[in-house]
Amino acid sequence: MPAETVIEHLVGMQAQVPTDPYVALWSRIDGFQPDELSNLIETRRAVRATAMMRTTIHLLTADDWLALRPVLQTVAERGFSTGSPFGRQLAGLDIDEVLAAGRALLAEKPRTIGELSRLLHERWPDRDATSLGYAIRLIVPLVQIPPRGLWGRSSRPILATAESWLGRSVGTDAAPDAMILRYLAAFGPATVMDIQSWCWLTRLTPLVERLRPQMQTFHDEQGRELFDLPDAPRPDPETPAPPRFLPTYDNIALSHKDRTRIFGDLGNWTVVGADAINRVFGGGSLLVDGFVLGGWHLDRDGDRATLVITPLRPLPPSEEPAVTEEGYRLLGLLAAGTPMHDIRFEALA
Repeated sequence: MPAETVIEHLVGMQAQVPTDPYVALWSRIDGFQPDELSNLIETRRAVRATAMMRTTIHLLTADDWLALRPVLQTVAERGFSTGSPFGRQLAGLDIDEVLAAGRALLAEKPRTIGELSRLLHERWPDRDATSLGYAIRLIVPLVQIPPRGLWGRSSRPILATAESWLGRSVGTDAAPDAMILRYLAAFGPATVMDIQSWCWLTRLTPLVERLRPQMQTFHDEQGRELFDLPDAPRPDPETPAPPRFLPTYDNIALSHKDRTRIFGDLGNWTVVGADAINRVFGGGSLLVDGFVLGGWHLDRDGDRATLVITPLRPLPPSEEPAVTEEGYRLLGLLAAGTPMHDIRFEALA
């Protein structure tokens, strides 16, 4: 599939770290080249949007962002008012007036969150500047414009409105029906709670009931009802799952409330401890046979780039050659300009 099609199939991709969508697409698309995604961003066919699913930054096609942002507007507003300290800092202030001022500033030109905060603080000097800026960032539909998010380049996040960057406005249809069916196409079978964990919309049970005639249902080992599309692929459990390196925040790890489907027995992870897990996943996660086995990060030292793999449980000897081969392929993506490539397996300290 072209990258644009995969991005739409996944209903957007986690993108807090600018390079993460590149690794995620590389792991999914045979022969993916980073310039393909950079071109989508530069030509405005894909955007890095703020405050999407779970109020985080996501990479979406421009068409998808314009259609899905109104569906998730309540999530963005709740994230500001109760899911962050910013709403509390601005208690008693007319937020609509703040939003109007922010939109006016962004209509003049794209701006960083720091610039927005400073200019709004000039108008409301007795209020917290950061909270004023984040009211705009969370509630107003915005994108981060390039060169942010381009492969091999970097810049501060500069925010723009849909009108100024795309010449179009976000839609007005807030019904989540189509979005839910698309979620199931990518991540089903799933429970209602899985869907809610993915997007942070709440009280979706009546909606799913309304959509039930369009879906097929199953039950998992715990008796929970799972929903899927009738024609969705459901591979045999014995289908081989080759090793895959995923970025720090990958959709597959964050799109279900029940994460045992990707992390396996969570009891084993509890023994390891949260601090160790955070250290391991500084770069991303490694899937072996379809389950997270450990983490990875890239070390650079002069002319040498080393992929450091840290298993959280023993790597089966039969899997090590395939993991190593895939690791060198990843180095070819992330360290293409570095002459020497190495792989090191590092025990959890």
